[in-house]
Amino acid sequence: MTGTTLATLAALGAFHGLNPAMGWLLAVGRGLQERRRAALLAALPPIALGHLASVAVIAALVTATRSVTASRALAVAGGVLLVGYGLWRLLSERHFRWAGMRLSAGQLAGWSFLMSSAHGAGLMLLPVLLAEPTPAGGPHAGHLAAAPAGALTGLAAAGVHTVAMLAVATVIALVVYEVLGVGVLRKAWFNVDRLWAGVLVAAGVVTLVGAS
Repeated sequence: MTGTTLATLAALGAFHGLNPAMGWLLAVGRGLQERRRAALLAALPPIALGHLASVAVIAALVTATRSVTASRALAVAGGVLLVGYGLWRLLSERHFRWAGMRLSAGQLAGWSFLMSSAHGAGLMLLPVLLAEPTPAGGPHAGHLAAAPAGALTGLAAAGVHTVAMLAVATVIALVVYEVLGVGVLRKAWFNVDRLWAGVLVAAGVVTLVGAS
């Protein structure tokens, strides 16, 4: 992966970390409920693990099937999916409900996996991964011999992305817990879901243009 790719993956991870729906608000809730910063910090790694699993599934599949034809077909399908999902999120009146606060580490990871998947977190990486140069071997790079290396690249990309997401989510959770309190969200927080949906649509358009 190039430096530009790594920086973009980290930036997307930071963007995901900003979204309270990705788990930092749940971690803050745990900390406030138990009145312990340690409870907040303990909730974040399982949340990040669930996010990593959700993103890694798509990232590994994308990078493991990188033939010229497959990449173009995947780009078109991914672009359509991004645009469609983004428009659905923009137009939908549904809101995802917060789960109960008393969850085990495994339940937190499972909740995060489902929430990240429902919000299309892995889809955001499609334009970045598909823009990477085709691995050595040209049109045959997507064959079974190259698939394991491609899958590892996808997993590494998901790892970089998730580390950035966890770092940003941790900082925000601690600031809210220690300084602001959740009451500030009612006054200052804008609708990140709408922004995210708009970015999904834009990413889908970029992917479709690049595949044409």
